[in-house]
Amino acid sequence: MTVAAWPFETDADEHDPLTALRIPVVGSFNPRWCYIAAYLKPQDEHSYTFGSADRPTDAEARMLASYIEEYIQHFFNERYQRKLAERPLDVDGGCNTTVFIKYGPDDWAYRRCSWQYGPLFVPQPPSFPDRNPGPLTLPQVMDRIHTIVDEPMQHWVDWKAARPEVFAP
Repeated sequence: MTVAAWPFETDADEHDPLTALRIPVVGSFNPRWCYIAAYLKPQDEHSYTFGSADRPTDAEARMLASYIEEYIQHFFNERYQRKLAERPLDVDGGCNTTVFIKYGPDDWAYRRCSWQYGPLFVPQPPSFPDRNPGPLTLPQVMDRIHTIVDEPMQHWVDWKAARPEVFAP
């Protein structure tokens, strides 16, 4: 029996527990693969990162997995959804990965890999003196990602309402 090599070897951690939930755990704020979404893992004290040593709680991990699932169901037809499921992580050719970072308890941010200008993450790290907005919980960050003008898009509101076990009010 031949075991296939991990295709994301230089990018995502195969053995991280979040990988079992199809959440890529990456070491760069700009991963090489075009994941739908990824989590930027905490780095050691010698590395450049704004994140903390805090990892997602079990509840936050379920939210991240649900975020990816919602994206897939909202944007892709069933045939493409099956194609995505053939790999251990969800990769799309759009190259606009949403990278989530955890600054601390109930303090999250995100970036899009397509961003070329502006802050690296929104909201900015706690070390920024005029940080605005912040801190934000993971659901607040996800709402912000899905917001046009002042309100989250209805498909996202409906998704969360249908999953109270993941997005407890």
